[in-house]
Amino acid sequence: MAAVSCWVSGLPNKLISPNPKINSRSTSAPAASFKASLEPSSVSINRRSILLGTGALAHGLVLSNGALADEIPDRYKAFVDPIDGYSYLYPSDWRDFEFTGCDSAFKDRNVALQHVRVSFVPTEKREISDLGPIDEVVPSLVKNVYAAPTQRPTILDMQERTIDGKKYWTFEYNLQTPTFGRTAFATVAIGNGRYYTLVVGANERRWRRVRSQLSTVADSFRLVDI
Repeated sequence: MAAVSCWVSGLPNKLISPNPKINSRSTSAPAASFKASLEPSSVSINRRSILLGTGALAHGLVLSNGALADEIPDRYKAFVDPIDGYSYLYPSDWRDFEFTGCDSAFKDRNVALQHVRVSFVPTEKREISDLGPIDEVVPSLVKNVYAAPTQRPTILDMQERTIDGKKYWTFEYNLQTPTFGRTAFATVAIGNGRYYTLVVGANERRWRRVRSQLSTVADSFRLVDI
């Protein structure tokens, strides 16, 4: 299956560090560009395989640091990346796949558009609220980063949480065209000198059926100190 492209931050230049020192599959594009188009290398694929293969060990390390405070719920697995500094839960029947420009991604085995992906870019900001008020930044993100020119965006909900001293924004949004709709959750956070984005969604027809499951994924995103 051909890799697809991952949305990354299209916020103004103030978000992006002028001298990035981060080596990752998620490499920032110029501020005017809203998509990454990097092909993952075999080294990246091998690295992810190692992370998946040592998930239990990594999960134990993260639990000891308090990044995942709760036990893993039934029918979920934990993806933990202690190298790039984040973790999250995903449905246990989803499978790993390559999403171009993203650091990690999993999708439903039967519904390709039902998936989660994580990307990050370097930043000099210290926490997500440094970008501005949530009710100003999130609409700009959805309109200018997540929505294509042919899509009409609608913000359905916005939440700010502080967990272990780290701030997270999670928002629910819909992207609509005359023939197709997609709804998603996004969780964004800043830490480790990086702006992280997790997006998990499904097509509009399935949203009501899977919303609770995908909300668990979005709310599970945690930063891990590196």
